Formats: sequence, structure tokens, C-alpha cells
Amino acid sequence: MIPAQFNASEVEKKWYDYWMENNYFHSKPDHRTSYTITIPPPNVTGVLHMGHMLNNTIQDVLIRRARLKGFNACWVPGTDHASIATEAKVVAKLKSEGINKNDLTREEFLKHAWDWTNKYGGTILEQLKQLGCSCDWERTKFTMDADMSASVIHSFVDLYNKGQIYRGYRMVNWDPEAKTTLSDEEVIYEERQGKLFYVKYRIKDSNEFVTVATTRPETIFGDTALCFHPNDERYQHLKGKIAIVPICNREVPIVFDEYIDIEFGTGSLKVTPAHDINDKALGEKHQLEIIDIFNDDATLNSFGLHYQGKDRFVVREEIAKELDDINALEKIENHINKVGTSERTKAVIEPRLSDQWFLRMEDLVKPAIKAVLETKEIKLYPSRFDNTYRHWLENIRDWNISRQLWWGQQIPAYYYGESKEDFVVAENIETALELARIKTQNPQLETRNLKQDEDALDTWFSSWLWPIAVFGGITDPENEDFKYYYPTNDLVTGPDILFFWVARMIIAGYEYTGQKPFSNVYLTGLVRDKQRRKMSKQLGNSPDPLDLITKFGADGVRVGLLLSASAGNDIMFDEELCNNGKAFANKIWNAFRLIKGWEVADIPQPESAKVAIAWYEAKLQQTLVEIEDHFEKYRLSDALMSIYKLVWDDFCSWFLEIIKPGYQQPIDRATFDKAIEMLEANLKLLHPFMPFLTEEIWQHIAERTPEQALIIAEYPKVTSFNAKLIADFDFATEVIAGVRTVRKDKNIPMKEPIDLKVVNNEKVSSYFDCVIMKLGNITSLEYITDKIDGALTYRVNANEYFIPVSGNIDIPAEIAKLTEELVYTQGFLKSVQSKLANEKFVAGAPPQVIANERKKEADSLALIATIEQSLASLQ
Repeated sequence: MIPAQFNASEVEKKWYDYWMENNYFHSKPDHRTSYTITIPPPNVTGVLHMGHMLNNTIQDVLIRRARLKGFNACWVPGTDHASIATEAKVVAKLKSEGINKNDLTREEFLKHAWDWTNKYGGTILEQLKQLGCSCDWERTKFTMDADMSASVIHSFVDLYNKGQIYRGYRMVNWDPEAKTTLSDEEVIYEERQGKLFYVKYRIKDSNEFVTVATTRPETIFGDTALCFHPNDERYQHLKGKIAIVPICNREVPIVFDEYIDIEFGTGSLKVTPAHDINDKALGEKHQLEIIDIFNDDATLNSFGLHYQGKDRFVVREEIAKELDDINALEKIENHINKVGTSERTKAVIEPRLSDQWFLRMEDLVKPAIKAVLETKEIKLYPSRFDNTYRHWLENIRDWNISRQLWWGQQIPAYYYGESKEDFVVAENIETALELARIKTQNPQLETRNLKQDEDALDTWFSSWLWPIAVFGGITDPENEDFKYYYPTNDLVTGPDILFFWVARMIIAGYEYTGQKPFSNVYLTGLVRDKQRRKMSKQLGNSPDPLDLITKFGADGVRVGLLLSASAGNDIMFDEELCNNGKAFANKIWNAFRLIKGWEVADIPQPESAKVAIAWYEAKLQQTLVEIEDHFEKYRLSDALMSIYKLVWDDFCSWFLEIIKPGYQQPIDRATFDKAIEMLEANLKLLHPFMPFLTEEIWQHIAERTPEQALIIAEYPKVTSFNAKLIADFDFATEVIAGVRTVRKDKNIPMKEPIDLKVVNNEKVSSYFDCVIMKLGNITSLEYITDKIDGALTYRVNANEYFIPVSGNIDIPAEIAKLTEELVYTQGFLKSVQSKLANEKFVAGAPPQVIANERKKEADSLALIATIEQSLASLQ
């Protein structure tokens, strides 16, 4: 029995379990061509949100289509350990239990982190199953898996030995909330309303003051000089003098440097080398003292005197008041400036000098620039992101790859002495011991004499190896899986991580394999609400994806998202989109039930059915060509729309209507078999987008073995088709629409047969006449050379169609109705033409208004001509 309604929730669980039981998602190397996607790994403790829904639906469409097209499709799922985010959650959990991270050993903390990960990790992957994602779950990877970590450590050691990784004392971006450094790319710059404080510095042994403008008065505790431009006449007399920093009363030198902008502020600069990258350069040049005034949580340390232990923003307000009290504050002005914030924690970044590990990027980046921008070996969709990619990579700086965290791969540097330069780099402590013994020429060294670097590696340094490491290509590049599946084919991700992840994977691909990691990068847009706001928990405008699936079905949600998801463009999400998807699913289900509800008999095939089959086969092929073109250009939304129109308009509204048997009449077997064949072809096209519905219908059509499941069926192949046949049918539909309009306007019931006569000025083929006659309930269709009187008429292009009215309508009443419509239209035309004849109106009105009025004039003239022709034929 075929249920009257499509029950999405029952069907989804049934078929997903079936696909899993039969291992359709699993891939292993064989004779077929591989098609591979690696998932952008979501945070291990994350949950499904709308961006994931869109991104993973697109990936599933690509992988299911590849599977149908005969490729050995492999979609590798996995999660990212997300060092900053996960460590923050674990620290917060411990804090709620009265445990301070600093009171734990690294091993104790990592046990808590693994407990957290094992409890909450992988939830998102289970949620992806509800969406229908056909990942090869047996290949699921986690960036902290032993083999994945081994790849990361191997990569670090390799790059260090090549001279690409080095340790440096640099100005870094410090996140005081996560208490770690960030790379430049992890800092988001925002314009914020702030204040400019004009602070007065006294010149030693005089009553003179110099005013310096600063946005950060709390940093005066780290000032080690005042600086002026050597050509600034206002300050020439200060050469060789000493300034006194207010509050802390530190004596600092006055220096001169062309770096200073004479025109900005007062033309003077307070130099704080520990807390500004430009000040650091000045400090090195003029050999200034470096004073770090902050603790790792951005509270002031002992250099902050009586402000020690207070937060920097609290101090800013309090120090302004103290400066004012001691007459060292000239004024305060409002000032808009750019503030760096942490991409992860949103905390305001603090520039800080620190020993960190860096990766040299200047040479590594060159093959990645060439592959995307020159040889086009890798293509970005849409291509406008090429410019963004170029800007980032051509202005790249060395990558700060160390993080002051415990959750992540620990940097494989081992210290054997007191100096920070006394270290070796090795993949394990045993190898490190050998290297340390050689370096120190001390064979008595033992592992207990070695101390591993406390820092962990940046999460991105792990995930940049993702498409290589998931197949073991870093540690064992000759293994069968890696040689078969790499390079992968397509990457689907958001443009916000084009640099963080995509570009770095490309860099790693060429560095470690000499090959691209993937061929195409499909960049999705952001999912926004109807007001164009980015969806977020804070705004409360992001629906729960699982609730949407419950309400509309997974297929409905997938279609709703994809119909509006053109590459790179943001989606204005509205639940009505999912409702449209659900309605489409119901339309397909009802079409299937209609076909299966027909009685089949061994009777002759009507001519109209033969014609309809020939047309639909051509239309299917034409649409298939469109779909192939859309997929080639990664226009998945357009591909789905082509299928949507084919199924809803061409198949349901026209094909089934033409072949439908008369009331309580059977359908001939040949037509029925073709209808099933066409339905199955439609299901194959739809399956990547609507996997659950299509598999359910497919399995209802006939008894199928696991080898005959839709998920592994053969995708329709492109063949030649008759384009004229399609064009002639389109013309025929306009003829049918004309008949139906006349019937509606003149209240002629559909069950009442009519005659139709044609003046065939267009020389249209009579091939579809049988279809016109069936759908118009036309007794006879006759070609004539002259117009006839006493008939209703309409036109399709140059062709004129006449429906004799004898016995069908009340001619006097129709003449009266047409005459009334003619008089009204002539009056309307007169008012429009009067307006257009008014020179003042034409000269003063906007061009669009004039264009609208001219269109009204043209439409009115055409309508008058049609009414007059109809009246003439009736009189």
C-alpha cells in the first residue's frame, strides 16, 4: 500500500538505516575513478547550525551525484579539536567545579579535556546524519587522533629542519581572555568610538610641559621615550633633554625620528616598545628600555604601581581621573579608531612581546599564488574571490604557529639547558635525547634532563594538512589510499576561512605532495535572516536546524536552502523556503500516487501519448544539458531550479495531464511503462537534492535488491535531442492556454466540446494537434486560409485562432460586454495620451514614469485592436 501522505520522519530513519546497513557510503580503492571530498571539520564540541546545514547539503549533493555518475565517491567526515574554543569551555567547566587550571598538571588538564571531548564531541556528526549526509563514517577523523597528531608533529620537524620554522622574540597579538597568542589573520579590526587623551609630560629641570595625544593612557607605565620629527621646529630645543612620565615619574629620553607624523595630533609620540609594534621598531632603533606592564589576563602588573591587578579598561578611566587631579591631563576628545579583537573570544587584542614559533611564508606561498591566479589549476567559485586571495597571499607575513594552550599538539621542541636557545626539535623524546647528546657532546644526558616546550600548535597548523593527513599522506605518502584519493576534487566552505584554511591547505599541498589538494573551491554565502542580519545565538534569529527537519522534513529543508543558495552570495533565510521544499516533496509524491493509481490495460496507445512521450524525452535531455552546465559552473541553485521546473511544470502539469486516461478508463501499458521510466529518470536527477523522498518512491515502484537501490543507480546520460520538437510544444501550450482563457472568460464548461479553426501564418507543424485537441476538449481542429465570422478569436504570434460561438454563448450579451470593455479602454487610452501630450509633464516626470505611461498606451492600443476584431467576428 502506498501511503496517502509522505511521512518524512518515518522515511528518513528507514532509508538512512538501510543505506548504512548496505555500506553504500563506504569507499575503498578500486578500478573506478575516485571522486573525493573532505569535510571542513566543524569544532568537535559544536552543534549543527544553519551554515553547517547549507555547507553540508551542498557537499552531499555533489557526493551523491558523483556516486550516481559511476565515480568511486568518498566523503571523509571529521571534527577539529578547536584548541582555543574547546580549552575555554573546559576551563569554564573546571571553574564551575572550583578547580583552577593553573593548579593542574598538563596531564591532569588534558584528561579533563578528553573527558569533555568524549562526552560532547561528535554530536554534530550524528546531526549531519539526520540531514541525510552520506559520509564515509568509517573514515571519520579527529584532528587530535594519534595518526593525525603524528602528521602534524612530522610536518613541524620537517619544516624546522628545512629552516622554515624558527623561534623569535616578536610583537604578537595577545588574547587576554584565551591567554594565548593569535596569528594576524585571527584578529578582526573594528571601528569603535573611543577617546583621545592629551597627556602632559614635564621636561626635567624646567617648568615646560609637552602634550602627547594617546588613546591608551594606561600604557604610560610602559613609556620609555618621547619622540618628535627631526624637522619639527616646535621641538628642536628639546634635543638632549629628559622627559618625566606622569604618575610613575620615570625619566625617559627624548628622541627624534622621521617616523613621526608632524601633522597628526601634537606631532609628539610616547614610545611604549612592549605594547605597540611600531614603538617596538623605534625602541630597537634608539636602544630603548622595554617595559611590559601587563599580566597575561591584561591586568596591570607591578609596573602599574597602585593599579596593579586591575583590568586595563578599569585603569583607563581611573588613570584619566588621576592625571586630571595632578594637572597632567590637558583635554579629552572623542575619537574613532580601529580596535583589534579576537576572532574566537571577541576580547580586545593586546600587542605583546613574546618568544613564539613562526613559519616563514615568503617562499612557501609562491606555488599557491601560481596555482590559483596564474595556471588556474585550482579554481575558486565565484571567481571574484581571486582578488581577495591575491591580496592576502601577496601581503602575507610569517605565521605565528605557537599558542599558549595545552589542548592541541604540543610543540616538539625539547630544552636541555638554561638558555632559551638550548633546544632540539624531534618527533619524540627518544630522538630528541640523541640529538641533544650530539649537540652538547654529553652522552650522560637522560630524558629526565629534557623539558618539552609548553606551548601547543595553532589549530590551523593541524587542519592545513587535513586533505593529506586524513589519507595518511604525511607520514606514509606511498600508501594505497593516499595515492588513490589525493588530490581530492571539490572543497565546499565559507569565504571567511579562505585564508585561514583554504589558502594554507593549498600551500601545504604543494609543499608536501607537489600537487594541488583539490581542484575546485565552492565558496558559500552566509545564511542571514530576512532583515539581512547574520544569524547568531545572541540575536536569537537562528532557528534550530533539527526543529526545521522535524517540521519540514530533511528534503524540504535541503531544497529550501539550495533554491536560494547561489555561490558566494548570502542567503536571506525564511522558513517559507523550507515550506516550499516540503510542498515540492508533496507534489512529487502525489504525482507518483497518481501514476500508480491508474489501471493498466493492453489497449492501443493514443497518438497524444506517443507525442507527449517524444516531447518529454527531448525536454528531459534539454534539461540534463542545462543541469550539467550548471554543475560544471558550480551553480547548484540553478541546477535545482532546472530540475524543479522540469518536474513541477513539464512532468506534473503537462506530461501527466496529456497521458492521463479518461475518467474511470485504463491507461495503455506502453504509455504507463514510459511514464514510470520518465518518473525514474526524474528521481535520479532529484536524488542528490532529495535523497529520502526519491529512495522511498523508487523502492515503491518495484521490488528492488540492494544492488538496485536508487543511491547507486545510473545517472541519466546526455544524448542528442530535437530542439524544434520542444519549441513546437511550447507554441502548442500557448494555443492550449488561449483555448482555456476563452473558455474561462466566456463561461464555456471544459466538458463541452468546441471546434477550433486556425489561420496558420506561422507555418507551425501539426504534430501537437492531437495534444491541443485533448487538453482543449476540441472536437475538430481545422486549418483555414481566411478569417471567419461569428467566432471568438485570439492570437499566438502571427497565428489566428477562431472558436465558432454558435450555441456556446449569448451573442448579443457578448457584443454588449465587449462594447462596454471597448468604450472603457478607449477612455483610458485617451487619458494616457492626454498626459503624454502634456509637454510640461513629459519634461518634468522621471524617465521611468514616462516609460510606464508609454507602455500603458501600447497595451491599450493592442487591447482595443483585439476587442474590435472580436466584435467584427460576432457581428
